[in-house]
Amino acid sequence: MNGFLYPRTASGDASLIPAPPWYYSGDLLTVEYRTDPASVAALLPEPLGLAPDDPGAVAFIWADWQSCSAGRDELLDPARAQYKEAFVVVRCSYAGVTYSRCVFIWVDKDFAIARGLHQGYPKKLGSVWQTRPHPFAQAAPRIGAGGRFGATLASYDRRLAEAVVTLREESDTNGFVNAHPMAHHRVYPDIAGDGDAYAELISSGASAFQGGQAWKGDAELRLFEAPTEELARLEVGEIIGGYFRQVGVEWNGGSTLARL
Repeated sequence: MNGFLYPRTASGDASLIPAPPWYYSGDLLTVEYRTDPASVAALLPEPLGLAPDDPGAVAFIWADWQSCSAGRDELLDPARAQYKEAFVVVRCSYAGVTYSRCVFIWVDKDFAIARGLHQGYPKKLGSVWQTRPHPFAQAAPRIGAGGRFGATLASYDRRLAEAVVTLREESDTNGFVNAHPMAHHRVYPDIAGDGDAYAELISSGASAFQGGQAWKGDAELRLFEAPTEELARLEVGEIIGGYFRQVGVEWNGGSTLARL
């Protein structure tokens, strides 16, 4: 049987996702803010701890992606290449090293969820929207001073988050919270219900990266309660700032930090 993930068949053509490397090009809209560090700590399983510096810092990131595998066939079948996601990143510490960690993430395509299973991202289905830039501003903001971008997230017919970012000036970065290698848990529950049959703490990040000019500005962010979500527990305190950047990323595996 062949195929990187389910379903595996003799040909492997039906596999939900191809093998890495995976390539991404997209627009990132980021709002960074501070919340109660105790709310961050509640989302960090052992053996992770709070980051020693600014432990309550959070990044809420919307991403409008086009992605493909090494053969690039998906780019000629755009339904297989294009998707959107919204994800929440905090920082954490393991063995004296600071990592970034995605604690919540919503996507709008099944292949993105499948990649998340492999990468340790806790992906769920959601409805994700963000304003797209364009060089002709009749119906879009330009990437530059005064550009105004909105973003929304919903799941199971409930609005979970909404943001507005107004760009002001060029920036050296598009934030600091999501600037480290990721520390994620990969788990697979035991079929008999006795804990996890498989669990490890892994580290991964971009194996290659390109980025356009980053911009920063003023940001607004609102989170909403929902019966099956915990996002609103990361209550918005001080807004650090908003950012916009276009990026290109290659992802090609990671490394095991600990077997759990």
